[in-house]
Amino acid sequence: MYERKVRVDIELGSAVVLITGVMAAGKSTVADLLAGQLHRSAHVRGDVFRRMMVSGREELLPEETVEARAQLELRYRLSALVADEYARHGWTAVVQDIVLGKDLPQYVARVRTRPLYVIVLAPSAAAVQTREMMLPKTGYGLWTVDALDRALRKETPRIGLWLDTSEQTPDQTVSAILDNLSAARVETS
Repeated sequence: MYERKVRVDIELGSAVVLITGVMAAGKSTVADLLAGQLHRSAHVRGDVFRRMMVSGREELLPEETVEARAQLELRYRLSALVADEYARHGWTAVVQDIVLGKDLPQYVARVRTRPLYVIVLAPSAAAVQTREMMLPKTGYGLWTVDALDRALRKETPRIGLWLDTSEQTPDQTVSAILDNLSAARVETS
């Protein structure tokens, strides 16, 4: 894993930070490093809620089924509820999940806590392909990097702070997030 920087004493207090992007964008690593830099934080991993479904789970595939969509919606509702509960008790919840397209504004609406910060990790498709080859697991399956990259860039509303992390280390990405946190803040409409 990456060497942690000296802890930054950021007093976000009760807040939610959503870190999203395509598979292999660096969400897990960045969310973990960011949470480690904050005063009092919890790392809420969206995929944990998917893995809790043991029997009857349907994976989300390019040809989406009604049941797979329902399970994804449940996963999003659960992670938003957990994040809100952490924030209600004075924690900064750093949520990490793949939330693209129309799902992003819907997720923002689910989170009740304010302030809410949205960070979209948007490395190039070439950078994602390189990272995917270096991972011990294969995340894409029937999905292609190009298809998810298109969903990110063409279908996802420009909410929060978007970072091209193609040439950044995870530590550099965390520094960019902390330096630009105000740009990531989502205002209540």
